[in-house]
Amino acid sequence: MTDAREAREKVEDHALTSVPVEQRKSWASLSWNTVGIVTTLVALYVGALMTFVAGFWMGVLGGVIVTFVGSALAWGMGHIAYRSGLASGLVARRHGFGRKGSVMLSSIFGFMMIGFIAAENVLLYKGFIFFFGLEETLTSRILVYGTLSAIWIGLTTYGFDVVSRFSSIMLIGFLIMLFYMLAFIMLTTDQSWTDVLSFQTQMPSDALHALGVHSTADKLVFCINLLAGSLGALALLSADLGRYARSSADIGAAVVLGGSTLGIFMVSLGGILMYAGMPILVEHYASVRGLSEQQAIQVAVQDPNRVAAAFIVIGGTIGGILVVAAQAKAQVINTYSSSLSLSNFFDAIFAWQPGRFVFVVLANLLSLLLLYGDMLSWFHSFLKVLGILTTSFAGIILADYFIVGRLAQRWQLALQKDEMINWAGIVTIPTAFILAHIVLSSIIRVEILTGLAVAFILYPVLRLSVLRPMRCSKDPLWSSGSAEK
Repeated sequence: MTDAREAREKVEDHALTSVPVEQRKSWASLSWNTVGIVTTLVALYVGALMTFVAGFWMGVLGGVIVTFVGSALAWGMGHIAYRSGLASGLVARRHGFGRKGSVMLSSIFGFMMIGFIAAENVLLYKGFIFFFGLEETLTSRILVYGTLSAIWIGLTTYGFDVVSRFSSIMLIGFLIMLFYMLAFIMLTTDQSWTDVLSFQTQMPSDALHALGVHSTADKLVFCINLLAGSLGALALLSADLGRYARSSADIGAAVVLGGSTLGIFMVSLGGILMYAGMPILVEHYASVRGLSEQQAIQVAVQDPNRVAAAFIVIGGTIGGILVVAAQAKAQVINTYSSSLSLSNFFDAIFAWQPGRFVFVVLANLLSLLLLYGDMLSWFHSFLKVLGILTTSFAGIILADYFIVGRLAQRWQLALQKDEMINWAGIVTIPTAFILAHIVLSSIIRVEILTGLAVAFILYPVLRLSVLRPMRCSKDPLWSSGSAEK
């Protein structure tokens, strides 16, 4: 009976409760996940595109700026999760949105993570098709996607410990393969490190203009906006992981390591690998498709789905192993976070608690639906919008915790935090998005900055004045004493 109960607890993984102090982890355990989620082929693709558009050092500068802002947001969210022991959706109940209002965050963040599952599955599928020379048939899709989904479900079922262990193994393998490929490329192409670390814009003028890039400033803005979509996702994911932290310093170290890995390490490596490997790609595309060097560059950075094939062309079997190692660890973390968002969604709306395993399966089934028709392209077109929204969500939660909470205490205001809907947060989200994406987009072109500014200014004003809270004593999270320490 004890073994069965322990197994059920591992599967449930405190999806709707606070993580006990005795189960908390060090920064090293947390970092396997914060680093694992950002070391993907998509991140390498983004790094290559940033540096090919702006030049190597301008691309890295954009990554440094995003690292600074993203790490600050993620640390703040991780700190709140550490104090409460709650996942992102449950943190939103207490800070910024209320019980039913938190559904807004869980639905958007859950959709984003489920979309990432689908997108990463496609990258793996394209890699397998290219590596084994298979035809794209219904049978191959069912076989590959079905197998991948079963693997992600199995690895995510038993909670944080299994996810971290798998992520650590895949991350080590990924880094070994990555540095092997870098050494192989440099030796094979006989290039100098001086050239590789100082290349300028590689895209032709017409391609740059199509991306809205007309000046040096445009290049930096493009790089920041391209990478900024990951800021909100990393911040909310940090809450899902930070609930397991032993201290604020532990989650802080983990998110700074994850943020710098994405914004600096992966941007640099993506640019270096694609630039240094371009002679190999050009030779391949010239012999197979008769393309010129400039055409080969455009094909290589045309979309993320080309990246898997590019690394297989460059690295052969080693490149194929790198593809699997890069995507697998990210998929497990994507599935894990998706299941937590779905758990909060269905509990808050329907009071339905079938267990986290049901939502692990549901997340993967929903990801398969996104593969139908043009739905995945539709998802990709929303990534910038999702980035603004998730960043604004994080901004509101941080504003509630660090600004509203302290002002209320100083002014001796008795603010209830257990209401059904926190209308201040619900009103601030669309306002922040409309101002950032529509009204002020031509003036402040880094739209997440507008969203964050609105969250930090408008939310406290509304919360402390015209949209004061309403009490909801029925939420067991607050009546059970699982609030912050």
